[in-house]
Amino acid sequence: MSADTQTSTTVGHDTVRRDGAQGERRPVRRRSTVIRLIIVAVLMALLLGGLWWFNEFRNRMIADFFAGNKPPPTPVAVAEATLATVPKFLTAIGTLESVRQVTVSPEVAGRITRIYFESGAAVQAGAPLVQLNDETEQADLLAQRTQARLAELNLERSLSLRRNQAGPQTTVDQNRAELDQVNANIKRTESLIAEKLIRAPFDGNLGIRQINVGQYVTAGAAVVTLTDLSRLYVNFTLPEQSRERIRVGQELRIASDAFPGRSFPATITTIEPQVSADTRAIKVQGTLENRDRVLLPGMFANVQVVLPPESGVVVVPETAVDYTLYGDSVYVVREKPGPDGKPALTAERVPVTAGDRGANQVEIRRGVKPGEKVIVSGQLKLSNGAAVSIAEGAAPQTPERIPVN
Repeated sequence: MSADTQTSTTVGHDTVRRDGAQGERRPVRRRSTVIRLIIVAVLMALLLGGLWWFNEFRNRMIADFFAGNKPPPTPVAVAEATLATVPKFLTAIGTLESVRQVTVSPEVAGRITRIYFESGAAVQAGAPLVQLNDETEQADLLAQRTQARLAELNLERSLSLRRNQAGPQTTVDQNRAELDQVNANIKRTESLIAEKLIRAPFDGNLGIRQINVGQYVTAGAAVVTLTDLSRLYVNFTLPEQSRERIRVGQELRIASDAFPGRSFPATITTIEPQVSADTRAIKVQGTLENRDRVLLPGMFANVQVVLPPESGVVVVPETAVDYTLYGDSVYVVREKPGPDGKPALTAERVPVTAGDRGANQVEIRRGVKPGEKVIVSGQLKLSNGAAVSIAEGAAPQTPERIPVN
């Protein structure tokens, strides 16, 4: 029994020893695993730290490189914003129309026997233009004049007899009526003859001839156009909001694309008393003297209604304003201290509210003060805050006429 107990104890001792041995092995394995993890973590930390250091070093080197290689200031041309008295206008697109213009046409049908004019000639009122065949009417006129002479003789005889109490009053009245009837027929025939001779209704310039000798024309057929070019109408429309600012007798300035650079004075002569219900616009008509006859009816006209000028308006050259979908802006030259403490010039982009344009200048309603220097040339190379230098020489001028290739 003691042997069994010893064996058991032994066995138990062995078991305990083994268990003890096993218990000793497990902490060793755990420590080795922890050590490996620590080594891996240290290596990863070193690797990440190296990458971060390299990235920071590269960024610092790039920054140092660009800091030491700043581009030189961009040369620009500048102009000073000034106060000026600005002329004001209402602008519109109009059409020129002749004060007197007709298409000459015959009143009666007939065959053309003679043409008295040449295409494009200037004629005076009453000048003969076209002769239609009037031989029949001329023959009728001769016969009627013969009848008139006979009627006059009969009337004189009847009057002589009546004075001598040898004839009745009835005969006198009958002969007088016959004479009056013949004279009426003469006037009618003379009127028909006059209708066969087409004359100019007023002074003017003829157009292109549209007929030929021997041609049979009907009443109302086009013969030639006749236009009085000495005075023209200009018809245009303005929005109803402009009604308070226009009046009869107000000055107009007319320009045409056919004569760039020229301005023709005109005057408002008629203002339509009704506003169009479709367009809410007012029809306006002006009159201009076309003394040199260079303007022609049917031309488009750029109309400016002259308004009282406005004083004390800030203006800048037109090239200084940058027009974009996001708004208008200009570059203003500012003087700020540089990195070395010395004053340096920079370009600051300033949003502005632009007004009317004219004479190569733009009104600035808001954003720029008088005396500030705005950049008028070289904006394409600039960004907000960029260093600039003022170029020597005058700023480039905007051409009055855009060149055409």
